[in-house]
Amino acid sequence: MATGIENKKLGFIGTGKMGEALIKGLLYAKLISPDNIFASDVDFAKLQMLEKEYKISICKDNCAAVVDSDVIIIAVKPSIVPEVLAEIKNSIKRQLIISIAAGVTIATYENALPRGTKVVRVMPNIAATVKEAASAISHGSAASKEDMATATSIFNAIGRTVTLPEHLMDAVTGLSGSGPAYIFMIIEALADGGVHEGLERNTAKLLAAQTVLGAARMVLEDKSHTSELKDMVTSPGGTTIRGLRVMEERGVRIAMMDAVIAASERSKELGRKT
Repeated sequence: MATGIENKKLGFIGTGKMGEALIKGLLYAKLISPDNIFASDVDFAKLQMLEKEYKISICKDNCAAVVDSDVIIIAVKPSIVPEVLAEIKNSIKRQLIISIAAGVTIATYENALPRGTKVVRVMPNIAATVKEAASAISHGSAASKEDMATATSIFNAIGRTVTLPEHLMDAVTGLSGSGPAYIFMIIEALADGGVHEGLERNTAKLLAAQTVLGAARMVLEDKSHTSELKDMVTSPGGTTIRGLRVMEERGVRIAMMDAVIAASERSKELGRKT
């Protein structure tokens, strides 16, 4: 089925974990040919490794990646985005710019690049490395429906996407951007409980991780409310209700809410500094 990116050339500026995850996801999903992917990075040894593993084209500088591409994915650390934009400004014609630099606003790109530059901002998360990312997508003033469809196709290759107005990106950062760390801590705590009760560490970790994975799949595929799903596991006077009572007494629910809110507020603070 056509996705809108099969015949486009993609340029990656930055090939860290997220950039490589995108390249890998697109190629494994067979959405694009390796011949149509160009990449640049300050770490040339990393580029050579990607060239060998994925058969993509590598560039010695950012401008080369821009000139040869229809879509430019900015996957560098937020602090160096202004430097990158200054470098590529004169090479931008009609390319679509997709930013995955956390906290960097669309306005930052639109103000630094030629008037009318098409910009889409995306907030994925680290689960992109296993093609299970949660990504939120926002469009700039010049981005069209076709541009949004292109961005959606790219990020659907590594997980699931939602389209949101940009002012909600800080909430996304606090929830799904930071969320994997919260879940890693929960998995670790569940496994610790299993070890306390006599399970071997690796067995406990496997059971905890698979439990979280299975529960997440039920939420995504079952139309029931999460409270209804919880009730499916909770029988009167049973083990689960005893555990849930302890979680409520210890404030697990409010702690998770507060974690998302705190991370969202921090994202707003960082955004004001860019």
